[in-house]
Amino acid sequence: MADDASSASGDMPPSPLTALPGAIVGATGVASAYGNSLTEQRSLLAGSALVDLSDRGVIEVSGPDRLGWLDSLLSQRLDNLTPGQSAETLLLDPHGHVQHAMRVFEDSQTTWLLVDEGRAAELTKWLLKMRFMKQVEVVDRSAEMLTLGYFGELPDVLVPLILQPSDVPVIWHDPWNAVTEGGWQYSAQEHPGTHWNYSEAVVPRSAANELVDLATAGVISFAGTDAFEALRIAAWRPRIATEGDDNALPHEFDWLRTAVHLNKGCYRGQETVAKVHNLGHPPRRLAFLSLDGVDVVLPEAGAAVLDGETEVGHITSAARHFEEGVIALAILKRNANTESELVVDAEGTRIPATQVVIVPPEAGRTANVPRLPRLGAVKREG
Repeated sequence: MADDASSASGDMPPSPLTALPGAIVGATGVASAYGNSLTEQRSLLAGSALVDLSDRGVIEVSGPDRLGWLDSLLSQRLDNLTPGQSAETLLLDPHGHVQHAMRVFEDSQTTWLLVDEGRAAELTKWLLKMRFMKQVEVVDRSAEMLTLGYFGELPDVLVPLILQPSDVPVIWHDPWNAVTEGGWQYSAQEHPGTHWNYSEAVVPRSAANELVDLATAGVISFAGTDAFEALRIAAWRPRIATEGDDNALPHEFDWLRTAVHLNKGCYRGQETVAKVHNLGHPPRRLAFLSLDGVDVVLPEAGAAVLDGETEVGHITSAARHFEEGVIALAILKRNANTESELVVDAEGTRIPATQVVIVPPEAGRTANVPRLPRLGAVKREG
């Protein structure tokens, strides 16, 4: 199999939807807002707006061995996917650290991998190296496709525009609203993800002009990525582009809910996943923060989270929510006090933050293996 037939340019053309009135173009080339982000959040939740995610990647995996091959490499069970089924999975390094997160959709002939911005080329290259003698083809289609996010039902007028090479529309439904088979939830709180009814549709870029015409005529409307991020944070939904780093373990983000199957066959990093879950504790934990009294300052990713004068973690993402005010996700040290009133240092401005525990400090150690006495230890008589 020639690599030149199985690769495509990772360069992303500008989104045509940034030409719509009021578009404020963000760093990744899509609109961060088209007007008022708070209003756009309401529109998204009501199902009356879509979000342009065309900066994200789309990878096509085809061939008769594709599902079993992907299952052997990735953290979720994929060998039993049926046409129209969605899943989420992770590529881990040998030590269990998250390298890539994928939104997976099967259409009967092709498995589609949707990935965060700037990650498709690297993941495609790695997958190509791992084919060996398997009958699979891997192609980065990012430059040819647009990804549209939405809540609820897709507007009927868009259905004919959706990519459907095998008569199955490529629409990924996010499984975050429940714990998937083989998964595990560490959070003991009432989980806001229960109400998360989010999907992503893939549209060929050749249909971009039709999208612009529909939006210009007021038939459909768009919200910016700032609005989507606020809703995502409120749902405690991790994303590798924001929450991920070189040390990320899936346990730390409660990602075992949807992206890891604890009972499937071997895959890279499985030993660490099992050890941390059954015998140990993740060294860090994701927390939700509600920031008090903030009108102007929005902390940036990396802003320190303090308990008194001690740094206990950092912000991964923050946004203004239309109901909850300024909110954030933060990665904290496992033993950071769950009862402490934390402070976020936003470029010298100290902002009080109320912590909601997502992953508790005691997460893991589910096997309840009894501790054995040390060899040679002498039992003292009472």
